[in-house]
Amino acid sequence: MPKRTTIVLEDDVYEELVKESMKRYGTPRAISKVINAILRRALSRTDEVIELLYSERYVKVDQKEMERLRKELSRELEER
Repeated sequence: MPKRTTIVLEDDVYEELVKESMKRYGTPRAISKVINAILRRALSRTDEVIELLYSERYVKVDQKEMERLRKELSRELEER
């Protein structure tokens, strides 16, 4: 069941939402649909990241290999 709420948008955010609403639905009155779609996408990505963080690891790196990789990365950063 949809819930009504009030949010305060900054001018530039509001303008972008109006543009997107016009592009997708042909009316500036569909901002709620645009916001819901954006939030759904953002929240699903958060779930994917959390799943990746807590999933089983498939790569094992021993201490010596990790030290070698760290030194290599450090050297590459210093060269830039």
